[in-house]
Amino acid sequence: MPEEKLLILSCCAPCSAGVIKKLALQGRNFSVLFYNPNIDQAQEYQKRLDENKRLCKAFGVGFIELAYEPDVWHEAIQGLEGEPERGKRCSKCFYMRLERTARYAKEHGFTHFSSVLGISRHKDLEQVNEQARQVSAQEELLYDFTNWRKGGTEELRREVIKELQLYNQTYCGCIFSRRGKNEKIA
Repeated sequence: MPEEKLLILSCCAPCSAGVIKKLALQGRNFSVLFYNPNIDQAQEYQKRLDENKRLCKAFGVGFIELAYEPDVWHEAIQGLEGEPERGKRCSKCFYMRLERTARYAKEHGFTHFSSVLGISRHKDLEQVNEQARQVSAQEELLYDFTNWRKGGTEELRREVIKELQLYNQTYCGCIFSRRGKNEKIA
């Protein structure tokens, strides 16, 4: 049986912080993958990318960046622009990012994959898990369904954010969540 090698899809450093610290402290063999074509502004993408790199470096964790492909994301969600948060657009977004993660994992010898896409209270964990089930079956690669919201991970997350003074955004990154956030604030 091959040695465990986990690949975790990270949406941002704050969501990943507790998971990364917890797994690093456990001595787990894992790497973090950054694939977020949903982030609608290049400067926002760069901030999140830089913070993810900094977080992984702080814990000695391997970091992988895939291409920033906002056009691919817009094509994938075409026709779903009017969907509400947690609607079909989010499912499609989760699916495409998880599928790309699983393919990368298989191509590079990872034994399974996971994500922090459902860690935020603004996201529906079961919605993420449903997309992960589909991708896992399609790609024939195990998905780690650990509920990263539990087991002290939230406390670790807050601790690491404060300790490293991580940039902590208030929306998932897509233009639709940003607009929704701004409309609520206004």
